[in-house]
Amino acid sequence: MKRWLSGHPPGLATLFGTEMWERLSYYGMRALLVGYLVKYLLLPGKVEQVLFYPQVLGFYTALAGPQSAQSLSSLIYGTYTGLVYATPLLGGWLADNVLGQRRTALIGMVLMALGHFMMAAEALLFPALLLLILGGGFFKTNTSSQVGLMYGNGDPRRDSGYAIFYIGINLGAFLAPFVCGTLGENVGWHYGFAAAGVGILLGIAVYLAGWKHLPPDTKPVTKTAPQPLTRQEWQSVGALLLLVIPLTLYWACNEQGGNTMSLWAMDHADRTINLFGWHTAIPFTWFQSVNPFVIFVGTPMLLAWWQRQGARQPSTIMKMVIGCLLMTAANLLMAAVAMQGGNTSWLWLVAYFTVMTVGEIFLYPTSLSLFSKVAPLRIASLMMGVVFLPNFLGGGFLQGWLGTFWDKMDKAVFFAMIAAISALAGLVIWALGRPLRPYLEEKTQ
Repeated sequence: MKRWLSGHPPGLATLFGTEMWERLSYYGMRALLVGYLVKYLLLPGKVEQVLFYPQVLGFYTALAGPQSAQSLSSLIYGTYTGLVYATPLLGGWLADNVLGQRRTALIGMVLMALGHFMMAAEALLFPALLLLILGGGFFKTNTSSQVGLMYGNGDPRRDSGYAIFYIGINLGAFLAPFVCGTLGENVGWHYGFAAAGVGILLGIAVYLAGWKHLPPDTKPVTKTAPQPLTRQEWQSVGALLLLVIPLTLYWACNEQGGNTMSLWAMDHADRTINLFGWHTAIPFTWFQSVNPFVIFVGTPMLLAWWQRQGARQPSTIMKMVIGCLLMTAANLLMAAVAMQGGNTSWLWLVAYFTVMTVGEIFLYPTSLSLFSKVAPLRIASLMMGVVFLPNFLGGGFLQGWLGTFWDKMDKAVFFAMIAAISALAGLVIWALGRPLRPYLEEKTQ
């Protein structure tokens, strides 16, 4: 860790640790949510006690027709993950115009802590999700923007700073299924959710301890007259907004890892292992750790490879294209596995998550860095909210809607559909690369 952080501002360590604990709480809850809904809460005798359930069911029925427990859980999961990535726009606006990045992020963590502990009460499912959505939006955009604010224009450390920050995200995500997932699956769902609440409290402690190392807010708390964007700045904003479209398609495919792939792990994977004569089944939540583990291990290797390549490394656009194509390859692999029928080895799940995650390393930190470099400084936090729009539109609503086809389609056809969508995303990014190049240059003060 010290070697990674050497030469970087001290605030990066604070944001790394804060994000690690926050991600443990988020991914712990995320690993449990679909299983909790399908196998426990949405069953007769339980679901009737959930506040606002009739209204929620009526909304989704009017939107998408009659719902099974599986399809309803997919839509709830998609709405939750989508809105978590929509509220960063609100969090970014509040930070830029009212509260500043540091205080907005802190308020977000407090809201998330309340939401996680409320998840332990079955009746409070939807109010708890609302607090988690608002808290996540306040937190996410402002920690990400603070990373960029620690580096000056043209600072070559910025890309590696975001990559190191991304390792912190995924260290927490890796631990989450083992801590929250194991407690929730083997002890009780509510113990898993409570463990997520403890994780966010630890994140608050780290954030406050390193407060003095955080970068100053980009705007004073008192209101000032806004300065209009220049024509060049508007062109840069427009170029970033165009990239939102294919990135939306990509995240609709990526987020199936926490939705339909959890269902595959539960119902279609042979999870039995034999350890020195001891037979046991791998908890389905543990497979959610493969993605962050590969990121944690693979990101430093990929960074070293890019550093050795120097100017010969793929461009920002090509890194994003490669990420989409690897997602396609992962789903084509699962389509071939599904064609075998019956329960298949859990090793195929590991292979799927490994391939798609290498693609994620190419795409996600690259897109964060791109938005940080190109976005006008006066709207830095707001544009870091825009970078999460694809997660909102694709990783939320679109992936949730796609997930409703899980119990209606042949599984091989389902995976082939996801592969085609990811391939389309890569082609669109590649096609946009050349015409948008003049507008994706780093901002100047």
